[in-house]
Amino acid sequence: MLSCGLLLACGCRKPASTATQPALLQPDYANGATVTGTIHASGKFPAPVLIDMGQDPACDLSSTTPNMSEQYAVHDGAMANVYLYIKQGLGDSKYAVPATPVRLDQKGCRYVPHVVAVMAGQTLLVSNSDMTMHNVHPLPQEAANHASDMTEAPGSKPMAMSYAAPEQMVPVRCNNHPWMEAFLNVAPSPFYAVSDSTGKYAIHGLPPGTYTLAAVQEKLGEQDQTITVPAHGTATADFTFAAK
Repeated sequence: MLSCGLLLACGCRKPASTATQPALLQPDYANGATVTGTIHASGKFPAPVLIDMGQDPACDLSSTTPNMSEQYAVHDGAMANVYLYIKQGLGDSKYAVPATPVRLDQKGCRYVPHVVAVMAGQTLLVSNSDMTMHNVHPLPQEAANHASDMTEAPGSKPMAMSYAAPEQMVPVRCNNHPWMEAFLNVAPSPFYAVSDSTGKYAIHGLPPGTYTLAAVQEKLGEQDQTITVPAHGTATADFTFAAK
């Protein structure tokens, strides 16, 4: 009998694989565990500085509040804009990418929010709500996360982008307005959060187990903590970032 390798024209084909990929998991928000906590700030942090936007009069027209620096978002001893994610403990579990996109806006010639997070593969929609032209310029370091540099006109359709590999605190800049900067975080799973203006965060839907929880601040780096979350329960993990 002639083989397929000898007679390609015979139409022989390799048998189709009957192996099936395991179904991707979904977080069990109804019955899963939760980790909550507060990000504390210790010491004297620099006060926010008013940003001069005079080079583009449209920025002042677009802004309804003063544009202040956001490197250290500290209020009453609590810190906002800290990214938290499950760094280790999920093993080989593979989770479905959330279908709902995450949004990043350019409003008042600033990026809103200042720190944003998505899961790897999840869509990030970037909008321009201002009356001036912006430039969206993410600067990832991971080879799988390609850098881009795109112009976005006022009132244009939001730009969609996504990133394949986990990465923390990717700068997103605007070449037209050099003071504009956001930080994009790409999580390895849907279990992530960003601390709010009171320093609080919550990650829901975790399977019970022991994990490494990471907290990342754009200037102060990363802190890790081991946590154990019970079935249907809640674990608490606080972090403290000190001024340098």
